Amino acid sequence: MRYLPTGKKMGEADRHTIDGIGIPSLVLMERAALQCLHVIAARQIDTGNVLIVCGSGNNGGDGFALARLFLEKGVHPTVTFVGKEASRSEECTTQMEIFKTLGGEIFSEIPEKDYTLVVDAIFGVGLSREISGRYATILETMNQLKGIKLAMDIPSGVSAENGQILGIGFRADYTVSMQCEKLGTVLFPGKEYAGEVFAVPIGIDETYFTKQKEVVRTCDRKDLKSVLPRRLMNSHKGTYGKVLLIAGSEGMSGAAFFSAAAAYGIGAGLVKIYTPESNRQVLQQLLPEAIITTYEKESVSSVTEWADVIGIGPGLSKGKKAAEILETVLTQAEVPCVIDADGLNLLAEQNRLELLKTRKQATVLTPHMKEMSRLLGGKPVAEIQTGRFEILKKFVEEYSVTCVLKDARTLVMKQDEHPYLNTTGNQAMAKGGSGDVLTGVITGLLAQRISAYDAAITGVFLHGMAGDQAKKEKGSYGVLARDLIHEIEYCERWQ
Repeated sequence: MRYLPTGKKMGEADRHTIDGIGIPSLVLMERAALQCLHVIAARQIDTGNVLIVCGSGNNGGDGFALARLFLEKGVHPTVTFVGKEASRSEECTTQMEIFKTLGGEIFSEIPEKDYTLVVDAIFGVGLSREISGRYATILETMNQLKGIKLAMDIPSGVSAENGQILGIGFRADYTVSMQCEKLGTVLFPGKEYAGEVFAVPIGIDETYFTKQKEVVRTCDRKDLKSVLPRRLMNSHKGTYGKVLLIAGSEGMSGAAFFSAAAAYGIGAGLVKIYTPESNRQVLQQLLPEAIITTYEKESVSSVTEWADVIGIGPGLSKGKKAAEILETVLTQAEVPCVIDADGLNLLAEQNRLELLKTRKQATVLTPHMKEMSRLLGGKPVAEIQTGRFEILKKFVEEYSVTCVLKDARTLVMKQDEHPYLNTTGNQAMAKGGSGDVLTGVITGLLAQRISAYDAAITGVFLHGMAGDQAKKEKGSYGVLARDLIHEIEYCERWQ
């Protein structure tokens, strides 16, 4: 996994590296400039007419260092200093003076030219105030210039803390992020301003983040092999767990099918669907591998005793029978449980959330933003989106659950674990049934005896990867829930 620190946490790691390890700040700055030069060369960006706009902090110092490296290569960049002389950091002052000593010219305004490359080195990750006045005018001018746009570390105007745009933001084609990609360029709308992000090593000690549990992590394709549960040569279906899916109501057999098929697709050993009698025939035809049992045939207590893990909610309805089943599961089932869809809607009613506090086994909740709003007593979705980390942290601590907050950037949180922000998945997955598939994947992973937190982050990662694979084959419009299941069945081939 890789870390996605905020600007504040990145600053702490930077200071730890400088003061605790002893690597000088100027050395880190030189490496940052060199890495930017490497990215520019690797992307074969035209450097015939380069503009570098520098601020007065260390991000500006990075820009002056890059300008000097261009000089050494025979390229004469146009460099504009837009900061305040009195506010310059020591490192920025040093790099500026070296650049001038080598013959570099510094402008106070952006000269009118046709640039092939525009480099933003104005603010960096420390910005917390809204941009206005002259700085806003400068960024607006930079955005209107022709040529490739490149941001050093983070586009100016994008909050490194939450991805919000602080008045105006630099719209980059590429962002060269020092050591780690910042949280602000993963979250929206910051993601849309960052373009393609390159996290480049400059020597900052990332082990500092290990004990900083508030620092966010994410998975990449290279992590796939390590997150998948092991399949043993000497094993049988019991080795990989018995999944009970309480899903579907009259006319909603599809939700039960998607979740059950996904649980099988990710490797669960045996799947039983508990559903109304009206769904039996269609489910037996759609998924003959599954055991189908009904409300009319078996009691809730009987089926829960059979299971190693329970998934409840897809297509369940909010009727009286569904409510009774959910309450029985929460009070009697002694196995891990995944709650989704109508299970969450029922949970939000009549103070049923309190039942979570008495459960001894792990519970995973998988709400989308509107369902999370209901769980939080009607808190506005916009408020949850902007304060998701603080809000979810408080929620999982209060109810002792693992929560998967589904969004364009899905967030997984559990007390005493690093928050996980998922970067896989795409807009093609915005279809009915996609959430049912995720429920099945997480439940199927739990059945294979990994922790609730690991099942949640692995499930979200694989679900998104399946969407990315399906989009490659079918485009943005035609991907269906069944396509996600198909791709998950072949997940080993993604490596």
